[in-house]
Amino acid sequence: MIKVEQLTKHYAGTVAVDNLSFNVSEGEIVGFLGPNGAGKTTTMRILAGYLPATGGEIEVAGRDVFRESLEVRKRIGYLPENCPLYLDMRVDEYLEYRAGIKGVSPRAVRSRVDGVKEKCGLQEVGTRIIGQLSKGFRQRVGLADALVHDPQLLILDEPTVGLDPAQIRQVRQLIRELARTHTILLSTHILPEVETTCDRVLIINEGRIIASGTPKELEQNLLTGSRITVDIKVPEERARENLETLLGVKSVSTYMVDEWTVAEIECDEHEDPREAIFTSVVEAGWKMRELRQHKKTLEDVFVELVVDRNGGDGVKRSGIQPARSEYGGAS
Repeated sequence: MIKVEQLTKHYAGTVAVDNLSFNVSEGEIVGFLGPNGAGKTTTMRILAGYLPATGGEIEVAGRDVFRESLEVRKRIGYLPENCPLYLDMRVDEYLEYRAGIKGVSPRAVRSRVDGVKEKCGLQEVGTRIIGQLSKGFRQRVGLADALVHDPQLLILDEPTVGLDPAQIRQVRQLIRELARTHTILLSTHILPEVETTCDRVLIINEGRIIASGTPKELEQNLLTGSRITVDIKVPEERARENLETLLGVKSVSTYMVDEWTVAEIECDEHEDPREAIFTSVVEAGWKMRELRQHKKTLEDVFVELVVDRNGGDGVKRSGIQPARSEYGGAS
């Protein structure tokens, strides 16, 4: 569906996109993940025909984006991060107007508008003025606008930005339903959104793709080692001396909680020393109340590939939101 080869975009003194190449197959949901300024939005705008490129080639549905721009736009639905809507128009009026601009025949406009309203949950607000709608409903109107001409490809830039937890869930579910009939390329700063929504992830940094694969593949293949937590009722020094000698243990850090030593164990790559830890504790006659291996997440992959590379307080600078529950607590 999408074929990008050696795409570049230069601004004055800045390389926004640097020799970028990737493919997206028909029916995939592919997530663009990266820090602020990585080149995600610039790439999406070029794909959608809103920006010219400095160099490279792009095909969408077999059409050249630069030589056949109008034909490509017929096949693309684009939802920008800050969706520009005519706030003084009613929902039905706006969608009918946009359908006409996008080449939907006059006879088909009404049915197309009704269809996208149903898909996006807008049936009850068709006569409402857009400016009076909530942020969540405005986002739905923007998505309906992107869908009204029945495009093959949807390009969604931060589709859940500014929404509350309930609205985020609704939009995620809608995206998954749309993937049955559309190819979707989306960017987001919310890591759980990528894990729960996308079939494949492209991690971009400084205008280049530095990793790609399914969320599971990235979690399994790109991280070096894993982490284990064990709680033992024994003094810190004795616990640390015991654990550091075990095969597969890279390092051990400890702290006390009441009479219990909590040991955070970093493991060597591809090693799982949980059985050795259990056996060692039992043979020493110590009490143990927890032995847990931490699940690798896409957040860990991002930190290893991007934040550590950029150094220091990279999470704060990147704008990436780490894994949190829908209700605000850490997951």
